[in-house]
Amino acid sequence: MTSPEQHVVPFASPAAASGSPYVEQPVAYDAILLAGFGGPEGQDDVIPFLRNVTRGRGIPDERLEEVAHHYRHFGGVSPINAQNRALKAALEAELSRRGLDLPVYWGNRNWAPYLGEAVTDAAAAGDTRLLGLATSAYSSFSSCRQYREDFARVLTETGLGDTVTIDKVRQFFDHPGFVQPFVDGVRDAVAGFLSDGIAPEAVRVLFSTHSIPTADAERSGPREGDERHRDLGEGGAYAAQHLAVAEVVMATVAAEVPGAERVAWDLVYQSRSGPPSQPWLEPDVNDVIAELPAGGVEAVAIVPLGFMSDHMEVLWDLDTEAMDAAAEAGIRAVRTPTPGVDPVFVSGLVDLLEERLHGTPVGERPHATDLGPWFDVCRPACCENVRAGFKPAAAGIAP
Repeated sequence: MTSPEQHVVPFASPAAASGSPYVEQPVAYDAILLAGFGGPEGQDDVIPFLRNVTRGRGIPDERLEEVAHHYRHFGGVSPINAQNRALKAALEAELSRRGLDLPVYWGNRNWAPYLGEAVTDAAAAGDTRLLGLATSAYSSFSSCRQYREDFARVLTETGLGDTVTIDKVRQFFDHPGFVQPFVDGVRDAVAGFLSDGIAPEAVRVLFSTHSIPTADAERSGPREGDERHRDLGEGGAYAAQHLAVAEVVMATVAAEVPGAERVAWDLVYQSRSGPPSQPWLEPDVNDVIAELPAGGVEAVAIVPLGFMSDHMEVLWDLDTEAMDAAAEAGIRAVRTPTPGVDPVFVSGLVDLLEERLHGTPVGERPHATDLGPWFDVCRPACCENVRAGFKPAAAGIAP
């Protein structure tokens, strides 16, 4: 059980400060803080951006250039900033449609506009009660806790920690608004293959997400000893959440497309960047694709389940490398869409914001898997970075 002295939630609203997993009372937030990863917007930005991404690891520019060619292939421009501009506009439109007078401030971890600028701008406008929305749906260090550490770091560096509070919406991996676009994409891909005469047994669906170090994955989600901990199996909450969503997607498609119940699927990983000596989650998407023909597979649907939008890991690792692997294997391949600014997804994000505005009881919160709804206030010691240890983090119980 969590001891009383652990109920320390720094930089939080009074409603979240007690450390309860779910905040079931209304909070009058002033604004939304959209937190992104960031990306270069020109060739001259690429190496400085990658230095930001890898700060503290001592990686020389020569090694960074090995990754830079992904960006240089697209003119040095990552699509992620344009996509977040579009998402910000879509959120503002949906908030306005619902009569919610909440400005949306957007800031990134690794490139302009930076989170510090966004929080400073909000405070200058008198918007001091912020509700954070990170552009990542799952639980892990890089997809949840690091954003929380960013919030705490920014409030400390700007000196606004005594003035501004930042809460954060729950991880939304299984919110119906996030899941439905994947259902639509898989349904269309599988139905297309089957209508072209490919047998269900010759079709494979690969749900792909970013690989992370195995040690980080095992520490994702609540830690053993916390009242919210459960045995999530190998890969911790990160792997369990992806598997649970994939199961829901396939079950839904099987109910809608005759024959789809006989289509097999796998969870695969992509974009690993660590040294060969460090274990990362496997199998790799390209390795799996290469083995498909031996199992009689003629067509594959590649589903970017771990991603909100078509940023570089989708455009390069899936649309380029994975498609090349499929062509080399001699099998037909389709990459299904990410949620992007699908109206169902945008509406779902605003539903999540309204949960916190209204203090929606946990029993009334939509969730597509048995793992949800996830927590409003992250539990102590969840999503530890094994190499760097714990840093101050907002929107969760210390450490």
